[in-house]
Amino acid sequence: GKIRFEDSPPEWRGQQHNYITPLSLSLPLSITIYTHTYIYIRARTDIQILYMAHQLAQAEVYVPWSLQVWRAVMNWLTFFYQICLQIVSFTPSIAQILSYVGLRQSLLFCSSLSFKPLPVVELPLTESSTAAPLHVSVNDIRNGGGYQCLEKLTVVLDLDETLVCAYETSSLPAVVHAQAIEAGLKWFELECVSSDKECEGKPKISYVTVFERPGLHEFLKQIGEFADLILFTAGLEDYARPLVDKIDVDDRFCHRLYRPSTVSTEYREHIKDLSCLSKDLSRTVIVDNNPFSFLLQPSNGIPCVPFSAGQPHDEQLLEVILPLLKHLSLQKDIRPVLDEKFHMPEWFQMHGIPAFGSTV
Repeated sequence: GKIRFEDSPPEWRGQQHNYITPLSLSLPLSITIYTHTYIYIRARTDIQILYMAHQLAQAEVYVPWSLQVWRAVMNWLTFFYQICLQIVSFTPSIAQILSYVGLRQSLLFCSSLSFKPLPVVELPLTESSTAAPLHVSVNDIRNGGGYQCLEKLTVVLDLDETLVCAYETSSLPAVVHAQAIEAGLKWFELECVSSDKECEGKPKISYVTVFERPGLHEFLKQIGEFADLILFTAGLEDYARPLVDKIDVDDRFCHRLYRPSTVSTEYREHIKDLSCLSKDLSRTVIVDNNPFSFLLQPSNGIPCVPFSAGQPHDEQLLEVILPLLKHLSLQKDIRPVLDEKFHMPEWFQMHGIPAFGSTV
């Protein structure tokens, strides 16, 4: 319980007196103790400490050194009781303990939705990579003395903040636009005609400024040599279709999926369910800046760093993601590799989402 001293009359404050001062105790039983001394206990205590305080209060005369000893004992007992109570009441989890010592971020993904840049993948030169160059469309890997033909890798790519970043032209600050162009970012303006009508019955038109992620076209070209490309965006088709027409002039995407192809769950909306593409997902990988987009298949996702116009020197596509995809193209099942690298099932569980998919 807690000990509360009732307010004393103003004339008592700062004076020596022998009046009886009431001491109220917030215990399950209503108890009022009257004492002749000025003992102020300011911490939470238990019955044993209260009993000692009461015994001390009953004494008529104490020599100064004895009173000081008792006060010191009382303070130490109260201090240790507080510590024990905090330990019992607020026992931390393993993740909290790790965070206290600064290890949680290095052992697990941070609690925010932003991911650190992926490390540059340096692939060792193996016999398999020498025998089967990465630019061929069908990959062969050595397996038990023979060769096993693998199906072509399927790479699902997000659009916004993964391949491009787009801004409503009227709301884009001029200084951001100028700095991005000066830094060498490729860009174009897009006229989007919405299926929604204005109040006068005319189609609604909006103007968008689009910046391409550095290395975009070379990235698509090289991936197309060893994988099937699928665009999967949660954006509306009225906006995304003309944009993709601009960046995919060579028709490298064999399929384009828009918001109607996404699904909703009790945890998030606009989820990209990869099972609509194939029943066997051992050779299917999705690259998306929003990890919640692939929460139904966490072992198939690569969480990439979001791209914006303020990052004109971004190198993620060619220096980070492309080497990783080349490495995955040589794997019979890409999921164990991605599980070991990103630990996405554990990351989702940290955010209260159960693991829907698992490595087969």
